[in-house]
Amino acid sequence: MENVMIPAFARKDGAFRINAWGRARERGAVREEAEHILDDLNLWDQRDQLVNSMSRGDKRRLELAMCLVQHPKLLLLDEPTAGMSRADTNNTVDLLKKIAERGITKVIIEHDMHVVFSLADKVSVMAQGTVIAEGTPEEIKASPKVQEAYLGGAHL
Repeated sequence: MENVMIPAFARKDGAFRINAWGRARERGAVREEAEHILDDLNLWDQRDQLVNSMSRGDKRRLELAMCLVQHPKLLLLDEPTAGMSRADTNNTVDLLKKIAERGITKVIIEHDMHVVFSLADKVSVMAQGTVIAEGTPEEIKASPKVQEAYLGGAHL
């Protein structure tokens, strides 16, 4: 196998670091899993790129890759699409849908309703620190409390 730098293991100075996984496995198994995850997250073509030269969307995907190598059961995501272009946001939504296929539960704090309604099975809406509505995306869209709090009574 050729020598490649896997950005998920790059330090700020760009040096290769294989032990970032926190797991005791053989180098070959680690490399193989990293390559598989980079490919799954559409980052394979950027495997030689340093992290500080990546786009915001690619950095977010890389952060998710670094989480996925730990085989989590739960991901807590605080505004995973903040500051992204619409194209990067849509790609991230698609990626998070793909992650759901792995059986990973996601708890997402997000203000972008496109993202929320694209990903959520259940939504909790807060206003001034209080939960004002809970339900499916359809129930939230139809909620008079949500419409009043966020849209001044307009419909979503």
